[in-house]
Parts: sequence; structure tokens; C-alpha cells
Amino acid sequence: MKKNVEKQLLCEQAKQEIIKLVTQLQERKQPSPELLDIIDVLHQVHATLDKAKDPEVLINHMVNYIRSMAIKGRLHFPAEEEKSMMALGVIGQQAGWNSQYMANFSDKSQFYRFGESVPRH
Repeated sequence: MKKNVEKQLLCEQAKQEIIKLVTQLQERKQPSPELLDIIDVLHQVHATLDKAKDPEVLINHMVNYIRSMAIKGRLHFPAEEEKSMMALGVIGQQAGWNSQYMANFSDKSQFYRFGESVPRH
């Protein structure tokens, strides 16, 4: 019972940070394809977070994907966006070290179920 309550609180905290980050990213003018991919993934994770078996692993993969796309697209996160990224990173750290080896950081399709269409930009 205690784990379910902790999981719900973790999901709610992550969802709040995701919404805040999406709002900030959508305000940018002339978004690059990498930025649009990041926004797509944030929306997808927000939608599937409650159903995830291990939400902290999903968040960890999302943060690593965002960092990877930011490097690829040479994106810079201002202080407020970076604060949200760091808060999500702290949540993702609860997944442990092994979860980092189970994801392809450059593949957006890992956040979509089989049969779901993956938006391309």
C-alpha cells in the first residue's frame, strides 16, 4: 500500500514538472526538429506515466533522451527549463544505474507502444 502511494506521488510530481517544461519549451520561437521531438516525448510520457510499471525508469529514459537530443540539436536550456530537467533527473535517479543500459537514447519510438504512430519532424 505504501509503495502505491509513493508511486502516485512520484507520478504527480513528475507530471507537474513535465507540464511546466512543455509549457516553457512551446514558447520558443522557430522550434527545431529536435525540440519538437522532445515535446512529443514529453507529451507521450505524461500520457503513459500512470500506467507505467516503473515510472522512475521511464522518467530516467526520458531525461536521457532529452539530453541526447539537446546535444544533437545544440539546444540550450535556460535556468527555469534546466531546473525542471534537474527535478525530473532526481526522480529518474531512483531507477538506479542498470536502467541506463536498457534504452537507446536517440530513439523516440521507445516511448510509444507497438502499433502507435510515432510523430516524425
